[in-house]
Amino acid sequence: MDPYRNGTILKRLLEEIARLRPGGLAKPIRIMEVCGTHTMALHRHGLKPLLADAGIDMISGPGCPVCITPDAYHEAALDLLAGRNDVILAAFGDMTRVPTRRGALRYAVPSRGSRLKIIYSPAESLEIARRNPSRQVVFFGAGFETTIPSIGLAVREARRERLRNYSVLAALWLIQPPLRALCEAGEAGIGGFLYPGHVSVITGLRPYAFIPAEFGIPGAVAGFEPADILLGLKAILEQVRRGRPEVANAYARAVRPEGNPKALKLMASLFEPCDAVWRGLGRIPASGLRLKTALAPFDAVRRFGLDLVGEDADLPGCRCGDVLRGAASPPDCPLFAAACKPDSPRGPCMVSYEGACLVHFKYAEKDGRRGRTKKKTGR
Repeated sequence: MDPYRNGTILKRLLEEIARLRPGGLAKPIRIMEVCGTHTMALHRHGLKPLLADAGIDMISGPGCPVCITPDAYHEAALDLLAGRNDVILAAFGDMTRVPTRRGALRYAVPSRGSRLKIIYSPAESLEIARRNPSRQVVFFGAGFETTIPSIGLAVREARRERLRNYSVLAALWLIQPPLRALCEAGEAGIGGFLYPGHVSVITGLRPYAFIPAEFGIPGAVAGFEPADILLGLKAILEQVRRGRPEVANAYARAVRPEGNPKALKLMASLFEPCDAVWRGLGRIPASGLRLKTALAPFDAVRRFGLDLVGEDADLPGCRCGDVLRGAASPPDCPLFAAACKPDSPRGPCMVSYEGACLVHFKYAEKDGRRGRTKKKTGR
């Protein structure tokens, strides 16, 4: 990875980006990094303030699955733990820390005989089901197209083994519908999209094609090393300069235009689109995935009659929803770095490793004055 972090190369790319930025603009051009991993990389490598100096305003988007999963899913998981005495709820660690009006999963008091288990992969949840045939093992799985194939593999294996005690509470999200919602709203004034590299390895470039075609907004798929990101931004600015928006592939070493056909076929065989509620964006048609009817025994919502109908609102004062649609930056929130900190989060954006609020908080000093809180800057 050394060439992708070489200081001389990065400096030249930044100079090229500054040169390509359209002249005569009164404000910086706003480019949304859809993926939370891009947000983390931008701050960790100190690119955010350097890009601001070059006239590029990077804004966060709805690409963090922990962040966009509404509270109704977490509260359904809480109901399982409290309402049954035979459940092992398996979940990734950050999902257990998301605060809701009824508290976070990690602080829940399960009924006797039930418990919460933090895991690191869908395969681990399967192994728990094999070892505990008398318990109902529910995997609380959240993710975009990057994670969905591995969750699908776990379900397929459970069906093959005829595991009667395994199901998935699936908070599964598709990348295309929220991008359309953002473009149609026009709220964030997006001048370009930096598309997620991980998701695009699975989906390819096709999901983004409507954005330049219908909305005239340029974009590029990019990896997560500093040079990857800068190459993606350079490709976007070149499109602006030419006046011909498209979907550029600046991550060709990992992303093929057609994506991963095998993974896409697996997803299509197990899941079907469904309407879903997104934190900050509301209900978006056909934006989620659920298991097909033939796999209903492995769907925790249908198996246990869980209620996922609820508000997507944040806790009082929290602006996580605004951050996820690019309408606000974390320091704009009155709770940021005050009532809301990593050890006392008031919203999922301060919980997830890819959450914009956690990233801004963690790298405030590296970002300099642009990354500091209002209190530190006096704003």
